[in-house]
Amino acid sequence: MTVAIEHPSQGATGSVKASPNGAGRYVIEAESMHVYYGDFCAVGDVDMKIPTNKITAIIGPSGCGKSTVLRCFNRMNDLISSARIEGKVLFQGQNIYDEDVDPVEVRRRIGMVFQKPNPFPKTIYENVAWGTRINGFRGDMDEMVERALRSAALWEEVKDKLQQSALGLSGGQQQRLCIARAIAVEPEIILMDEPASALDPIATLRIEDLMKELSEKYTIIVVTHNMQQAARISDFTAFFSVDDRRTGNLIEFDETEKIFTNPGQKRTEDYITGRFG
Repeated sequence: MTVAIEHPSQGATGSVKASPNGAGRYVIEAESMHVYYGDFCAVGDVDMKIPTNKITAIIGPSGCGKSTVLRCFNRMNDLISSARIEGKVLFQGQNIYDEDVDPVEVRRRIGMVFQKPNPFPKTIYENVAWGTRINGFRGDMDEMVERALRSAALWEEVKDKLQQSALGLSGGQQQRLCIARAIAVEPEIILMDEPASALDPIATLRIEDLMKELSEKYTIIVVTHNMQQAARISDFTAFFSVDDRRTGNLIEFDETEKIFTNPGQKRTEDYITGRFG
């Protein structure tokens, strides 16, 4: 039997706890989460709660497990044969790693945008329509494509060339198209793994502005190496580092302003101020 995680409007499975800091409700809660590749513990004992409709940034030095943690939130690590997750990841109160949860449904509700823009070798229109079509969408496809492209701040630039190849777009446009493709299936969460690292400064600012706009409707979790970017765009920041065994650990998770101005851990302060990493 396969159990799908239900959309909130349909009655979500399990409860969603209220945030004590007034940031809203938690949409994802990691509890004692460990990630293994074979016998190697890549990330150890993560406990963190992601508030709804906020931008949470994950920062830390290379190799600390930022992307690994991000991919745990929609079971992308399932695609790696040696990967194994221990602990829980609760989405709207339900553990997405329960045996009766459908990982495909998890990824529909928790979308992902990757570091390098990866449009399909299809038309702009078909890139946006693809996900909804395979999910059995029966509504007005033209209206849905326009809505997704408008939400990704791309409609005005491509409305007259929807039947042209998406590969002809600029890098920044391709990344916004990938964001449009992700939100077309109406997820609650968008995961972003270094979404602007391959873009020029102007395209990067457009992606950052878009993320702020999208956070009014979606919860966004973004991995970034750029601390200035994390400080600019995020409401909350999680700082990861590595121990002597090269295992990634969550050192501190708090409101972004506090992380960057008054961190509670010396390792966080040392990283923020450039003393290591």
